[in-house]
Amino acid sequence: MAAGSPDTIVIGAGIIGASIAWKLALAGRRVTLVDAGAMGGEASWAGAGMLAPGGEVESRDAWTSLALESLDLYPEYVAELEETTGVEVDYRRCGAVEVAFDHEDWQALRRRAAVQREMGIASATLDAADVRVRIPSFNREIAGALFYPDDAIVDPRSVMAALRIGCCAQGVALREGWRATGVRLSTNSVEVDSATGTLRAATAVLAAGAWSSEIVIAGGAGPGIPPAFPVRGHLIGYQLEPDSLGPILRQGHTYMLQRAGGLTVAGTSSEHAGFERRIDPQIVSDIVARVSDLLPFLRGKRHSTSWIGFRPGADSPGPVIQRMAGANLWLAYGHYRNGILLAPVTANILSREISAS
Repeated sequence: MAAGSPDTIVIGAGIIGASIAWKLALAGRRVTLVDAGAMGGEASWAGAGMLAPGGEVESRDAWTSLALESLDLYPEYVAELEETTGVEVDYRRCGAVEVAFDHEDWQALRRRAAVQREMGIASATLDAADVRVRIPSFNREIAGALFYPDDAIVDPRSVMAALRIGCCAQGVALREGWRATGVRLSTNSVEVDSATGTLRAATAVLAAGAWSSEIVIAGGAGPGIPPAFPVRGHLIGYQLEPDSLGPILRQGHTYMLQRAGGLTVAGTSSEHAGFERRIDPQIVSDIVARVSDLLPFLRGKRHSTSWIGFRPGADSPGPVIQRMAGANLWLAYGHYRNGILLAPVTANILSREISAS
């Protein structure tokens, strides 16, 4: 490589790409991190921040081991970020309460919990009185509930603030508003093109989330890579008193969690609508109705904000975390609903592989 060229180019500065760049820089590599927009400005900004295999895992599959390993890594990941940057990250292992309102749903929860316990996911049975002890504002009758003590939350916006400082402190060259359009592969190098120029490095990482398939890859000798696509999701936020919720509260596809400042995030929806950024008022109304049913005291309160995000889906049985066959290009996308959760394990896997290459 020419003098001054980076060792690695990371395409995509969300929580996945930024975590990889930070870990590579800590390992002594020269890294350039590029993004078409602002660092952490898309799915990482929009994410609720649930670190909750208890609510996600239903069977042993490609996601399970990664999710559990990454959950275990989170305290160390956050502590290292805070220690090296001085930025306080809003992270708490607060647990999660999942309720069922009828007998059929309760039996389904119990069956799921039995499968999860075989995989090491702990849970405990609660009755209505137990739920009210943990969440005093909850006043619904229930058929049953589970408490997942290891589920946690993190504010991804605070993680991204720390990653920005951490990357810059380690010498990562950050280029925002630099839209990668193509990657050209050769035996000993990777070139990344944009409308404004070309960057060259020995290795590169494609971590552009839902936009990963919009970057044309040329020169690879191996098979094609799994296509990426966006899955849009709506969320809403209530500004409540801090510490008024406690654990994550879930019922079916509805959840609520509270950040340190009192912003209580509720969701969600799932739509295959491309990159449509318009907020759909009907979908927002549906979320409001569901969370008001879950926590009736919210019926007298108005949500303070609503937003959408593009979850990075991929045509793959699990997240795409691998080296592209026959090339010095690594792939890190397709994390779907678990990009925030899987950031530590993804960064560890790829930074080790690239450093050893």
